[in-house]
Amino acid sequence: MIKILCLGKLKEKYLKELVSDYEKRISKYHKIEIVELKDENDLTLEKEHILQHINNRDYVIALDISGNHLDSVSFARKLESVFLESSSIVFVIGSSLGLHEDIKKRANYSLSFSQMTFPHGLFRGMILEQIYRAFKIINNESYHK
Repeated sequence: MIKILCLGKLKEKYLKELVSDYEKRISKYHKIEIVELKDENDLTLEKEHILQHINNRDYVIALDISGNHLDSVSFARKLESVFLESSSIVFVIGSSLGLHEDIKKRANYSLSFSQMTFPHGLFRGMILEQIYRAFKIINNESYHK
């Protein structure tokens, strides 16, 4: 199971379509669930909502600007190795406030896409695209570059 915890809801139709498209693509390889949590504008409340969706056996990847940088092939290998240890990976996308320190400490791994800040909805599409790309790499299937 891949679970993506997101703070805030998508409003834009084109972003909903992007997310839906990649959800369908990924579901051919692995079960995926996107959980939209209320954006509280309070890190402590957001932390509580996030922790309700994480269990002790989950491998948690915090998406954090100060995290590790991986190229697509390294990201694919990371997912492949995690699935050897755990049946569930939870990605956590923070709100505009970022992630509470307790979430960062709970995470097994911290990943950054860039030092730049991206709009929440666009980033959701970006992480889904990279997960899909990772499955294509893992399965030695061609995918556009």
